[in-house]
Amino acid sequence: MIARKLRAALRASLAPLIVLSIAGPVQAAESPVVLSSEPIKLDKVTLLGGKATHAVVDPAVTHDQVIPGSHLVVITDYRSTSDKPLDHFVVTNPLPSALALSDDGFGDFDVSVDGGKTFGKLAALTVSDAKGGMRAAQANDVTALRWVIPQIAPGASGKLEFHAVVR
Repeated sequence: MIARKLRAALRASLAPLIVLSIAGPVQAAESPVVLSSEPIKLDKVTLLGGKATHAVVDPAVTHDQVIPGSHLVVITDYRSTSDKPLDHFVVTNPLPSALALSDDGFGDFDVSVDGGKTFGKLAALTVSDAKGGMRAAQANDVTALRWVIPQIAPGASGKLEFHAVVR
């Protein structure tokens, strides 16, 4: 029952997940890039002979339960529909409150710990602590991720990925 509610909450929170922008003005009302979310994958970790092995599976197909503590892989596909190269294409992905960025989920992206107002590398960010002071931000503090793709060629496509843990 908990797993079903969690899956529904994740689907609802990941559906409107992606915000995009291009550095500079956009002339057309239509976006020059199509973004789509792949089904969320479960990173099943199995210990075999003291070694951890990973199998990334679709829980809707394998019927594995997604529960608090489950490791997920979230993938966004992008494809240019433009006939011109796109420079400095930005994709901002709010992190649903049901997820925390994995400690090992750091990739080629910046993060925000203030709801997407500012971005940077996690090691350079700080948050308020319980005593009113400041502390170094941790993966659990991340509220959004941002990728800046230097250039997307006409018709080119790619994937943006991050790893998260269900809270």
